Amino acid sequence: MTHIKYTTGLLAIALCGMLGTASYAQDADQSPVQPDNTKVNIRDRSANEVTADQQKENKSDRAMAKKIRHSIVADKQLSFYAHNIKIIVRDGDVTLKGPVRSSHEKEVILEKAVAVTGSADKVIDRISIVHKE
Repeated sequence: MTHIKYTTGLLAIALCGMLGTASYAQDADQSPVQPDNTKVNIRDRSANEVTADQQKENKSDRAMAKKIRHSIVADKQLSFYAHNIKIIVRDGDVTLKGPVRSSHEKEVILEKAVAVTGSADKVIDRISIVHKE
């Protein structure tokens, strides 16, 4: 009786392994469509364009970036995209970059940055909308 249970268990494990392999083979045959980031990449290579590695490390710029980030992440109505927007602060000027899901999210993020900086003139909008309403 123990031998039958052992054999049945091995068959079940072998069957699961074969099903998993078949599923993987199907997924491998269908190559996912890659996003076209060409325009974004060209924009970010421009010498005039601010990139995340140019974030200043002085205390006031870091504190400003942190306040803006906390304000955005605390808003649970915003999408994953919005929560991961790039915030680059240089000498009190804030550049916001990256994709969001709607114009509403873009407006909310800009409002939060303006609230922290105290001036719309200090906020540079480079946010793109990836899914229009």
